[in-house]
Amino acid sequence: MSQETIHLFLSHGLESGPGSTKIQAMKQAAEAFPNVQAEAIDHRSSKDPDVRLQQMQTAMDRAGAVPERTILAGSSMGGWVCAQTSALTPVLGCFLLAPALALPRYPQSRPVIRARHAQIIHGWDDDVVPIMPVLELAREQQLATLILPDGHRLQNSVDRVVREFTFFLETCLSELNPS
Repeated sequence: MSQETIHLFLSHGLESGPGSTKIQAMKQAAEAFPNVQAEAIDHRSSKDPDVRLQQMQTAMDRAGAVPERTILAGSSMGGWVCAQTSALTPVLGCFLLAPALALPRYPQSRPVIRARHAQIIHGWDDDVVPIMPVLELAREQQLATLILPDGHRLQNSVDRVVREFTFFLETCLSELNPS
């Protein structure tokens, strides 16, 4: 891989897969940018958060991803995987959709997100991941947060999510390629 390559890793939710509508829409948006190599990780072999965390690290290692040129994007449990990965290895960007944060059943449920750029998108009507603990964590860490009138899957907001993700990528990439 060229030193110019920006690696983007997408992590799906617990009951989803790498072919899900949101993951594929974000992957397609990312691939429109030059030098971005996007990979949707397949986590379906395990529902264990720690196993999925290891799968993310393995994907990053296998790709030769340089943390300063790596962007993570995940939904629900995949959001937790991305947040926890950034806590362990600071990255360029971390984009989280209805992330499974601040949940007592998760290991390290309140990771300190260490990305130069981070954003959370959550639905007001999320019945899987309560919004208030996520908002509190976002406030504590001063993370950009967008709340939409939608549920956990953000299924009525895919177009908006992709627009926000595209803007997020532009912001991350402008730092690498100032004009």
